[in-house]
Amino acid sequence: MVRKFTNNFRQILMLVADLVWLPLSILLSISINVDNFIAISQIQHWSIILLTSLLTILAFLRLGLYRSVIRFMGIEAIIAVVKGVSLSVLIFFLLILLLSNSSIPYSTTITYWSISLFFVGGSRFIIWRYYQHLFKRGSEKVAIYGAGEAGRQLLMALQHGDEYQTIAFIDDNKKLEKRIINGIQVYSSRKLDQLVKSKDIKQILIAIPSLTNSQRKMIISKLEHLPVHVKKIPILADIVSGKANIEELREVEIEDLLGRDIVVPNEQLFEKCIKNKHVMVTGAGGSIGSELCRQIIKHQPARLVLYELSEIALYSIEQELIKLIAKDIELIPLLGSVQDKRHLKKTCQAFKINTIYHSAAYKHVPIVEHNIIEGIKNNIIGTANIAEVSQETGVSTVVLISTDKAVRPTNIMGASKRFAEMVLQSMAKRHEGGNTRYCIVRFGNVLGSSGSVVPLFQKQIKQGGPVTVTHLEIERYFMTIPEAAQLVIQAGALDEGKGSGGDVYVLDMGEPVKVIDLAKKMIHLSGYEILDEKNPHGDIEIIFTGLRPGEKLYEELLIGDNVSGTEHPRIMRAEEKMLSTQQLEENIRQLIFACQNYELETLISILIKSETGYQPDNKSMVDLIYKSKTKSTEENIYHLQRK
Repeated sequence: MVRKFTNNFRQILMLVADLVWLPLSILLSISINVDNFIAISQIQHWSIILLTSLLTILAFLRLGLYRSVIRFMGIEAIIAVVKGVSLSVLIFFLLILLLSNSSIPYSTTITYWSISLFFVGGSRFIIWRYYQHLFKRGSEKVAIYGAGEAGRQLLMALQHGDEYQTIAFIDDNKKLEKRIINGIQVYSSRKLDQLVKSKDIKQILIAIPSLTNSQRKMIISKLEHLPVHVKKIPILADIVSGKANIEELREVEIEDLLGRDIVVPNEQLFEKCIKNKHVMVTGAGGSIGSELCRQIIKHQPARLVLYELSEIALYSIEQELIKLIAKDIELIPLLGSVQDKRHLKKTCQAFKINTIYHSAAYKHVPIVEHNIIEGIKNNIIGTANIAEVSQETGVSTVVLISTDKAVRPTNIMGASKRFAEMVLQSMAKRHEGGNTRYCIVRFGNVLGSSGSVVPLFQKQIKQGGPVTVTHLEIERYFMTIPEAAQLVIQAGALDEGKGSGGDVYVLDMGEPVKVIDLAKKMIHLSGYEILDEKNPHGDIEIIFTGLRPGEKLYEELLIGDNVSGTEHPRIMRAEEKMLSTQQLEENIRQLIFACQNYELETLISILIKSETGYQPDNKSMVDLIYKSKTKSTEENIYHLQRK
């Protein structure tokens, strides 16, 4: 009720103001164009003044000039004012023709148009500026990086709300520097530090949707040291497709910090193992598995089997894919463990599987380090089951998703994944020339996965810290989940149809990133300062917690130096040593027996002796069920390593 009264009062106030400005504009225009100012006192002149003013008010009402909200005045309101004033001039001209007997020169109309536009438009502009100041008084001061069309649209959107007060445009185009756009000045990015400090800017909004990842990284590198919160508008593809609007501000993502431009996928490689085929993804509800499923359905398999141990994970990915999948693609959600060989075989036979992407694995290093037997059963025996069942049921292609932790492993997870790699290498050698092709794809950390450090940092920053980093020197390779999934699919199709494979494909992960640097960048780009000895008034502290069980400072992707390129620029082929088929089969038999009988020391000794390169950290290996055996286990490991 109060708001309605306030709006009515504003409209009446504007109408009364126009009843003053319009007659005054006519009087001034006549006085400028008529030599004898006393002539204005003639009756017909006052009739023209009054009639023009009243008819103009009616025209303004018709045009909606009193319905528009002044504080949201945009280009439409300005056009309406120009139309209204022009219509008023036409009314004034017609009344001169009818009533003035040529005592008022026609040139008066031009003067009247200028003066009335100044008064009517100017009064609204003054009120608009007042409301901008009034409603934005407590809002956050922001700068828009990018003075192009997207930046201007973002400015208009922000002016319609009370949350942000736009202080400046920032642009690297020298031609735009010092220009005024919609009342906001454009500054060079060279003046960022001074601008942020002098204008008390709290946020910088990147409004260039066409940026490549590398270009966005360059801009962010200019901003990451500033005490401002950095956000961005959606990418151009999302805006064009209608998935997002320009004013939909988003947080800067870790992908923006890495700046990796994704290589356009090779569609032929994508379709080789997928199109019109029956595809199964194990671990379909996991981070990589679920993204593989999303990528696979885009390339029209005849059938997609989701093989997953976790009921909730299976339900989640199934519900997501149902909304995306085409009607002619059959979607099969199956609960099952890769440790159950009989269930795997029944599945491959029932659904006539052509391609398997084996993503199911226990991958969290400290968890597997404390659950050694289950880790080995799932990662090694489960992979052996996949390899054997594929051969027995005529599966054409098996792709194992491996990890950089398989290279010179210091933990059970890495050792088990390296052993899994050797299982597929051995199967390929044993069935050389057969119908089943095996390959391994090895890569590092994927951003946003369940075990990634990035979601943890984001959560800790949101909670106000502290941010926990294990070690000052720790480094990791990073890749986005979509890029990793795309490359896995393409790697799995390389040399398809050329024998039984056994190739180890290594993805180009770029340069390793220091985790401490990543943490600092994320804190700064969230608008906070680091709390430390140099800055005791900072916001968020970084604390070092020490390396976790089995964790390495540096990860590697290659065991040796024997590596060659492939037809894809981001995929390399590594030649690495392997166990003989007889030795591997004997080791697997021993592993199965040791798992069944809970012989922890035997399991570890097999991993050490099996050419995995496993160098265990004795202190980190504490299977939670066998804590009482820790001392003897450590002694046995010590003697095994000396041998």
